[in-house]
Amino acid sequence: MVISKKARGIQPSATLAISAKAKQMESQGIDVVGFGAGEPDFDTPENIKKMGIEAISGGDTKYTPVSGTNELKKAIAAKFKKDNNLEYEISQISVGCGAKHSIYNILIVLCDPGDEVLIPAPYWVSYPEQVKLADGVPVFIRTDDSTSFKINAELLRNSITPKTKVLILNSPSNPTGMIYTKEELIELAQVIKEHKLIVISDEIYEKLTYDGNKYVSIASLDEEIKALTVVVNGVSKSYAMTGWRIGYIAGPKEIITAVNNLQSHSTSNPTSISQKASVEAITGPQEAVEVMRKAFDERRKYVVAELNRIPGVSCLMPEGAFYVFPNISGLFGKFYNGKIISNSMDFSALLLEEAHVAVVPGIEFGNDNCVRLSYATSMLSIKKGIERISDFVKTLS
Repeated sequence: MVISKKARGIQPSATLAISAKAKQMESQGIDVVGFGAGEPDFDTPENIKKMGIEAISGGDTKYTPVSGTNELKKAIAAKFKKDNNLEYEISQISVGCGAKHSIYNILIVLCDPGDEVLIPAPYWVSYPEQVKLADGVPVFIRTDDSTSFKINAELLRNSITPKTKVLILNSPSNPTGMIYTKEELIELAQVIKEHKLIVISDEIYEKLTYDGNKYVSIASLDEEIKALTVVVNGVSKSYAMTGWRIGYIAGPKEIITAVNNLQSHSTSNPTSISQKASVEAITGPQEAVEVMRKAFDERRKYVVAELNRIPGVSCLMPEGAFYVFPNISGLFGKFYNGKIISNSMDFSALLLEEAHVAVVPGIEFGNDNCVRLSYATSMLSIKKGIERISDFVKTLS
């Protein structure tokens, strides 16, 4: 069997690979603390589960329109108006099988071979692979903790070439948790408008913000930037609905129509039952979201404080999402039982094998000086895991 060149070029998701390795160790009776997966440890709220059950009992189990039900798209349009001061017609909205699938669809319909897609680094691991699958060329804009892992107008402008077509902007960020302020977005938007770039604005973590940071969508700045932006969101992170697989996008009709045409030949419609439950998530009581946000906030503060106590480790305070991205380069050059730690992969592998703690190496996100920890797990596990990391670092020479 001969696998296509495109398929051979795909790298597996590092976060899923780390989680799989940790689960394999657990199946062998090893007590592993997993900081790998970006999945809330909370259950889907009861009102949402109840609506899913009612959808099944009521026979709401058939095909829906490819782009999603009008009921759900109307709920999404109302959400955009209320939360983001954005007005979209339902013809400008498309529902996909998760935000990941929605981003993939956008890239497929936007990229011609050789088109460059700008990706600020650190980045979510799937962005570059999806760009390559769309025959585009991922171009990374490097940042580090000295700039809070955010790009600015100068970095953006210097990265643009005649082949640049798309910018992917993720705020709050996976893996850093950083949020772009309105002022920062205004500066970026000026460059974007000058060069007529298309922005894919990944806003999946918008409801998980802390310390009074107000989330602003770049599409809400003015009509010109809105016409150049495709907003991506979903129910997975905010409502603990990762397995329900519902994401959605809003943007120019031309792009949305192309996405719908593509989806009609790939997945068809998103699951009817999940769509019904998502209407309840978006329009129903929101108290559960706040409960989760407060719990994540408590964990965030604890994780950052404890990581910064470990010699050789430094960690910025994330402003949103549920990740920290500590710099571990102070440990490079140290040894564990004769094995040298030269990069984030070395550290992560030894930490999993010897301390039974799963983190994701930063190289997978485009920054080899860091590792990513998800604090979307219990405080008990967090305390155990951080203690193991601290103890492991103490053994290095």
